[in-house]
Amino acid sequence: MSDKYVMAVDQGTTSTRCILFDRKATVVSVVRGEHPQSYPKPGWVEHDAARIWRDTQRLIGKALREGGVGAEQVAAIGIANQRETVVLWDRATGQPVAPAISWQDTRTSVAEIDGQFIRERTGLTPATYFSATKIQWLLEQHDLGDRAARGDILFGTMDSWLIWNLTGGRHLTDVTNASRTMLMNLETLDWDDDLLRLFAIPRAMLPSIRSSAEIYGTTLGGIPIAAAIGDQQAALFGQTCFAPGEAKCTYGTGGFLLMNTGTTPVRSSHGLITTVGYRIGAEPVTYALEGSIATAGSLVQWVRDGLGLIGTASEIETLAATVEDNGGCYIVPAFSGLFAPHWRSEARGVIVGLTSYITKGHLARAVLEATAWQTRDVVDAMNADSGLALTALSVDGGMTADNLLMQFVADVLQVPVVRPMNAETVSLGAAYAAGLAVGYWSDLRDLRANRHRAGQWKPSMDLDHRAAEYANWRRAVECAMLFSR
Repeated sequence: MSDKYVMAVDQGTTSTRCILFDRKATVVSVVRGEHPQSYPKPGWVEHDAARIWRDTQRLIGKALREGGVGAEQVAAIGIANQRETVVLWDRATGQPVAPAISWQDTRTSVAEIDGQFIRERTGLTPATYFSATKIQWLLEQHDLGDRAARGDILFGTMDSWLIWNLTGGRHLTDVTNASRTMLMNLETLDWDDDLLRLFAIPRAMLPSIRSSAEIYGTTLGGIPIAAAIGDQQAALFGQTCFAPGEAKCTYGTGGFLLMNTGTTPVRSSHGLITTVGYRIGAEPVTYALEGSIATAGSLVQWVRDGLGLIGTASEIETLAATVEDNGGCYIVPAFSGLFAPHWRSEARGVIVGLTSYITKGHLARAVLEATAWQTRDVVDAMNADSGLALTALSVDGGMTADNLLMQFVADVLQVPVVRPMNAETVSLGAAYAAGLAVGYWSDLRDLRANRHRAGQWKPSMDLDHRAAEYANWRRAVECAMLFSR
């Protein structure tokens, strides 16, 4: 396989990317296509799944052409995806029956759900973030229950949707994506009948659950589809966090911090999610603790598009650097509520500490600091749950190009922050899983050998100042919880 490559399809919240990697995990070609998000009502976020599939087809071909690679040279394709986003489609026509509901969407409610029962069965905290209530809403609003019970209407997260189309109709998902639906039993790794009854979701509409790395089928060109893995678990795998206690945080639209906890699930008592990290073939499943931050890069996007304070996302660092501190201003970006460790879907964003002294530079700095403080909230909870003290944090995602932000993260966590040479860790994780499934890479040691450090930030903030600033942040979070819808 010396002349072969592995392709990753990373189907994300705002774009789809296709990347070809060689055996040393070097990027051979990378292509990207954005897709619009629709906001038909406050709190509603929708995608056009049919367009996403068309984009994926086009981008696969473009990645091959730009890499000068023929389909016969691709050893396997791995899929990473945006996890909880829900697609329902007609089995006969293969067409979506409604817009896909994004993971960010808050139209549903979990107010009447027994949280303890959900946590025991799934490791999750009831939230509109997960797939179950979105599926239930679509079935009810479009009167699809009977058709779904017959198996005429199918459900999938974006991995299932792409696998269905790429393989000519195989209805499958992997264990990481299934673990995000609020329908999978964390112990049996199968759909839970009690949960299906609770949400009135027929088993007949659900995909079969497989490991994260095995051959699911082949494309029309004969390329094996050999991995599917939720994007944040893919980043964990791409960062080679293979040992318990190793953790990564991906800073994209949201922020997602995962810690490998080994082959035994660690139940959280501090507002985190217990989830599946990955499963390679028939090997035991690896579990993880996860803390999800709803709004990170999307806050910068709002400052650019909603307020017009910057022209490009990268300008946020330049603007923030015009001042020495936040001037006493704090932003809690609870646009979709507060995720881990608070889980307050009714919370709304606030800006506190405004005085006539505050400039747009202070606001820019408060934007960056909000991401770091949210990371601190999650890490504190993770340390308490796992019994392990985080000693370093591996980071990836677009926001890691912001040196001011990365230094602030190191300061508030009081641990080194490390960025790898290959920043495409989500795609790389999907590629690694697919490559392992077909023998392109032999084992985890092969994957570790490809990892090289590109940057590191060490903490330098005065501890008393850090404590005072964190206390102010916590007071701002309390304001966001009070100002609910």
